[in-house]
Amino acid sequence: MANGSKSGKAGKPSKEAKAAAKAARRQASKERRTQLWQAFQMQRKEDKLLLPLMLGTLIGLAVVFFLVGLIWGLQWFLLPIGLLLGVLGAFIIFGRRVQKTVYGKAEGQAGAAAWALDNMQGSWRVTSAVAGTTQLDAVHRVIGRPGVILVAEGSPQRVKSLLAQEKKKTARLVGDTPIYDIVIGNDEGQVPLSQLQKHLNKLPKNIDTKRMDAIESRLAALSSRGGGAALPKGPMPGGAKMRGVQRTIRRR
Repeated sequence: MANGSKSGKAGKPSKEAKAAAKAARRQASKERRTQLWQAFQMQRKEDKLLLPLMLGTLIGLAVVFFLVGLIWGLQWFLLPIGLLLGVLGAFIIFGRRVQKTVYGKAEGQAGAAAWALDNMQGSWRVTSAVAGTTQLDAVHRVIGRPGVILVAEGSPQRVKSLLAQEKKKTARLVGDTPIYDIVIGNDEGQVPLSQLQKHLNKLPKNIDTKRMDAIESRLAALSSRGGGAALPKGPMPGGAKMRGVQRTIRRR
């Protein structure tokens, strides 16, 4: 009976545990709202079109649904639907414009690609700075359904040799698994930072998660031997964490 205060019958959570879980959820929700509000305030100061676009979307969809409802006498039924879709559209616009602003500030900074990879959604396994130089050029490794992707950022001349060396080492351990290499930049043959996630998501799916696990285990040993270069955590405007903002918007 020593555990009676912590759990109920048949291992069910006690009232105290339920209350603590509820308080934790309430606190997390409050933090998400605070983060969302801070991101909105930051974006509103820099983006004068944000509020007009969000309000235009909200009001526009509400009016359209109301007018369509008038045709069949369902305007008061369709108006709330229009308002809900308007709110959703406004949040989508907000999220995209925040993302555009953050990527614009991040572009060209050391660690920008590592930050963008770290914010990817899905079953990607990212290892930052598996190779690098003292000038903060770096190669990051991503394991996903396409195979192994090596993403380089920095001077194109310097990262070219880094990529070649890392690709050679990786190929020894992954067998016939496809290896892709990407250089971040805006020149021909390079991938802009803002398009990196989209580019990776468009790659063909060549392996399954079981193969990903095996490859990750093999390459982990390679990383531990190689050391890896130190890089900034990623260029972020003060107070804005893109991953948290994206999650909060999706929850809305």
